[in-house]
Amino acid sequence: MTRPVVLAEWKRAIECLGAARSCHRDGFYADSVSRAYYAVLHAAKAALHLQGIDAESHAAVKRLFGLHLVQPGWIEPEWGTYLGESSESRLMAEYDVQVSFSEEDAREESDRASAFLSRIRALLLTKGLTPNELGPGP
Repeated sequence: MTRPVVLAEWKRAIECLGAARSCHRDGFYADSVSRAYYAVLHAAKAALHLQGIDAESHAAVKRLFGLHLVQPGWIEPEWGTYLGESSESRLMAEYDVQVSFSEEDAREESDRASAFLSRIRALLLTKGLTPNELGPGP
């Protein structure tokens, strides 16, 4: 594990979750969905770095998360599924201008991202990181 990288990814995940909530509050629902995905992505990367794995692409994060965290039982399968679903939502939010997102869609994505971060935070704590290092939960 490279502790500074894990903590940097975790910090970015928390920042992205804050941005998702801010966008939701301000009515930017597609942007909220996109930022919620990035919160999940960075949290997943933090968890992968616990295993000494550096995933550079979005596809690699999804694949390696399943291979190194879900399959061995470190993380429940539903979180791997959500990582994929969140990625699909982000792609629609970023690139499909004919898709619109409602306030409820944005709230659900932010809430699910928050739950994902809570689960990853629990994993980080079991692997030796401290509450002081991680800061307050999502």
